[in-house]
Amino acid sequence: MTDSQRPAGGSAAVSRPSSEPLAGPPAMDPSQVIRSKQYLIALVLAAILGIPISAAAYGFLALVGAIQDSLFDDLPQQLFTGGVPAWWPVPWLALCGVLTGLTIRHLPGNCGHSPAFGFKTGGGPPVDRDLPGIILAALTTLSLGAVLGPEAPLIAIGGGLAALTVHLVRKDAPPMAVTIMAAAGSFAAISTLLGSPVLGAFLIMEAAGVGGATLSLVALPGLLASGVGALVFVGLDNWTGLGRFSLSLTSVPPAVDPTVATMAWALAMGAAGALLGWVIRWIGLSLRPVVHVNRVLVTAALGLLIGLTAMAYQLISDRSFTQVLFSGQTALPELVEHASDYSVGVLILLAACKTLTYGLSLSAFRGGPIFPAMFLGAVLGIAAGGLPGMSLAPAIGMGIGAMCAAMLRLPMTSTLLATLLLGADGVTVTPQVVVAVAVAFVITNLLPTPGKKAAAPAGPTP
Repeated sequence: MTDSQRPAGGSAAVSRPSSEPLAGPPAMDPSQVIRSKQYLIALVLAAILGIPISAAAYGFLALVGAIQDSLFDDLPQQLFTGGVPAWWPVPWLALCGVLTGLTIRHLPGNCGHSPAFGFKTGGGPPVDRDLPGIILAALTTLSLGAVLGPEAPLIAIGGGLAALTVHLVRKDAPPMAVTIMAAAGSFAAISTLLGSPVLGAFLIMEAAGVGGATLSLVALPGLLASGVGALVFVGLDNWTGLGRFSLSLTSVPPAVDPTVATMAWALAMGAAGALLGWVIRWIGLSLRPVVHVNRVLVTAALGLLIGLTAMAYQLISDRSFTQVLFSGQTALPELVEHASDYSVGVLILLAACKTLTYGLSLSAFRGGPIFPAMFLGAVLGIAAGGLPGMSLAPAIGMGIGAMCAAMLRLPMTSTLLATLLLGADGVTVTPQVVVAVAVAFVITNLLPTPGKKAAAPAGPTP
């Protein structure tokens, strides 16, 4: 059975309006739906569901963080006195490949969609039997060092839990009701992950292509659940002290007004982001047929190669291998804060290693593409910050926006990710970011699809 034949267990909660019409002829007027008693009940249920789903998402992120800290920080410090050896991640990444490969091979639902095909949200929420595989594959991927983020699994988990709750309450629930509540669950699960509940909601809506009347019906319960989820994340952080798991920069470089030079560099940054994104996707898609030859063995070998790449980076640069591993969500603030400590040569090496490990992770593991793209974009921006006429703040913003546009192919979300991350300075650098995002998006769509023959692998999936 191929990936295209298996259930899309990793799809997010929101379906395209053409595939999920309002049940029953004639079509209902959205204004009448919003004023209906059933819709008001849906709003209340969305707010209620936001509490346990966001708590579950918080627990998942806390567990991932605890495993990472234990294996890559606490344990080696207990065993070694001269610092963490460069070879330390190699066996853990090989184990990551074995466990992830076994999970995908033996559990139903393909354990979510393959991130090699981009950020996917269509197809409806995963069914209940798919959830264990999605959770376990994401847990092994994220905890043991593969270069992917938590956003895609959280969206699938939140949507799946919400849909499961609706079906438990009412087995004959109409498709639109399931879609709305599943969307609310997805919104709640990533309520603070990207720094703002609104940004997470915008990501889901743009990726799903929801607009018009459907946007009004789905967005309101989703935003309500997202707001409740943000409060839950803040409350759990105050209670446990484990953190909010929200992307933010601890130090932001001073912004400068746009100039002709920075606008010109935005064109180059957008082109560079598109080309680098193409290379990453080519690595991921080209390796997929090899993965299907023997899921467990090949995934383990890819994990081993990721670990060896991280080891090589530490040996060459004398900097921690953790910068090459993981999603980059935790490493990004430190990278920006200490940007002046990195030479251009080290930044180029870091970008090359992160590009390779990112592409390898896309081919066989399970997770989301956003945070590695943002980290790579920041690396490119810092490396370009010393160019004539360039400043650090717009360079970082352009780099993040261009890489997100190339990997996500969502120009509005990519612009918001770059500008909101920079806080108040993001307003100043918006013109350059918009240009970089537009260039990257256009070039990405003009370039041939990398590994096109791998999009629908033939033969049985091992």
